[in-house]
Amino acid sequence: MADVVVNEASVRTMTSTGGFSEDFQIRGFNVTSGDVGLNGLYGLTSSNRMPTAFMERVEVLKGPGTLMYGISPSGSIGGNINVVTKRARDQPITRLTTTYESKALFGGQLDVGRRFGTDNAWGLRFNGLYRKGDTNIDEGKQEFGTAALALDYRSATLRWSVDAFAQREDTDNFRAQTGFRPNITRLPAAPSGHRAIYKGADLTIRDSTLATRLEYDLSSNIMVYAAGGYHYGASEQDFPSARTNDAMDEQGNIRVSSAWYDAASRSKTGEVGARARFETAGVKHLMSLSASRLQQVNGSFYLAAPAGAIVDSNIYHPVPVYQMTGDRRSPTDTSRTRLTSVALTDTVSFADDRVMLTGGLRKQIVQAGNIGANGAVTPSYSESAVSPIAGVVVRPLADVSVYGNFTSGLTRGSEAPVGTANRGDIFPPFKSKQYELGVKVDRNQVITGVSIFQIDRPNAITDLATNIYSMDGTQRNRGLELSAVGEAARDLRLMASATFYDATLQRSASAVNQGKDAIGVPKRTYNAGADWDVPGATGLSVNARAIYTSATPYDVANTLALPSWTRVDLGARYHTVIMGKPVALRASVENVFNKNYWLSSSTLLTVSTAAAARTLLLSAQFDL
Repeated sequence: MADVVVNEASVRTMTSTGGFSEDFQIRGFNVTSGDVGLNGLYGLTSSNRMPTAFMERVEVLKGPGTLMYGISPSGSIGGNINVVTKRARDQPITRLTTTYESKALFGGQLDVGRRFGTDNAWGLRFNGLYRKGDTNIDEGKQEFGTAALALDYRSATLRWSVDAFAQREDTDNFRAQTGFRPNITRLPAAPSGHRAIYKGADLTIRDSTLATRLEYDLSSNIMVYAAGGYHYGASEQDFPSARTNDAMDEQGNIRVSSAWYDAASRSKTGEVGARARFETAGVKHLMSLSASRLQQVNGSFYLAAPAGAIVDSNIYHPVPVYQMTGDRRSPTDTSRTRLTSVALTDTVSFADDRVMLTGGLRKQIVQAGNIGANGAVTPSYSESAVSPIAGVVVRPLADVSVYGNFTSGLTRGSEAPVGTANRGDIFPPFKSKQYELGVKVDRNQVITGVSIFQIDRPNAITDLATNIYSMDGTQRNRGLELSAVGEAARDLRLMASATFYDATLQRSASAVNQGKDAIGVPKRTYNAGADWDVPGATGLSVNARAIYTSATPYDVANTLALPSWTRVDLGARYHTVIMGKPVALRASVENVFNKNYWLSSSTLLTVSTAAAARTLLLSAQFDL
């Protein structure tokens, strides 16, 4: 999924291929993989990564989205990512795709969809994916499998769907995150993307989800709905680390301590609501009322290596980490979170829909507690707030929209991440606010946009010297976004965007940090992509993409910064017919120039990830 959302300059991936998880940054704030929605519901996706095999599309909403989707499990506020799953279409599909990824990772995907019954009311869609082989990390191996089944029913007044998926991944030598030693004067150069910095670290991921949605039209103007789901996720990982004075020095030397860190989570979520369309005195209304709840129980198991079992290594020439032994137990429940909300919104439109006004309120309740060894829950906090939204869209011309909005939301408090000295500490919920103004023009098959925004949220930092995670003041991200996408000329499709940030710390308890640049947020990001149908070569298209990120502050004192980087990808696809069946052949190379660079892997925890090396991707798709 990371390869889909990174096409826009205000979205960046904070981890690289082969890591523990896919995490993102939207408008300068973290969006974790566990905060991705599934058909509009939180808590149902993997906390590690989601394959695109059963995705119909991926939606990205910028800024706090608590009014639309409720409160995310980990408190992401930069934006929302929502996965819409595939459904059976009116035309039957039986599609087999074979894949190859360098170094030697081979796979296959089967996609089968059928509609049946009177008026094709029933639909069934299956997607299965399996791959196994050598990754492009030294001595890396991976085995991955997923299966997804979607059942749906539709009539003139009723729509019902059920989604179920399960996946498992086993990776030897997964891509590690690591930090730098305090008080160094320069950062070591990024190693090759082929290096396994923590050599010998393995990872197992398991996920399963069951979800359903029901919509019923009471009349042509009123629709009611209900949705719910359950997700179980677990991971077992070797957890080597090199923190504070054992982290990387200027020459890339590290002292690695080993551990096991296993985690498990169970999530139950549900939503009910209604939407109504009506007209009063020539003014159109679209009113919606909804209520949602997400309950999540998290557990963990942590076992450190014996004292003194520390391995001296180097990121350019890593040696195997200490291999853990002992009794590996199932994760024990450690925390429980309940997120509840009720929302009411109304969008009114008039003047032939040239003016639209939206207003709404969401009552939010955030409850969290720690679970003791005896299973008793000790409340950590219970907070509530009313979060407003206000927006206006004016269309002075049929193809021009001018808009502005204000959103505010209560967000689940941060939790001190694994690797910090106060791991597991839960902080109270906080409010975030966004202001945005923009213009969009849809003309001559090209959509262009300009927007400015400001997002304020309490700031969290990890002190490099003490390794303690804490809250400190407010982070204010201001930005300017420019974008253009469409068919610039016949057979030539372009996508370009740029985002300029001013992200600073405000009202910091430490006066020396006041006004400093926020860690992990670059000053500039650029994207440019093109897709061209080659003249005279029917069915052949070529494409290119360039992604640029400027230097990124690494520490709160702004003494160190991760260097800027540019990644170039090239690709081609060829559509043809073989024995009367459509065939699509695709090839792409990511990181064509094999650049070595650091990715800022968190705005909350000062760690980084070495980007993936040049990677070749091949696929052959057959419609049977």
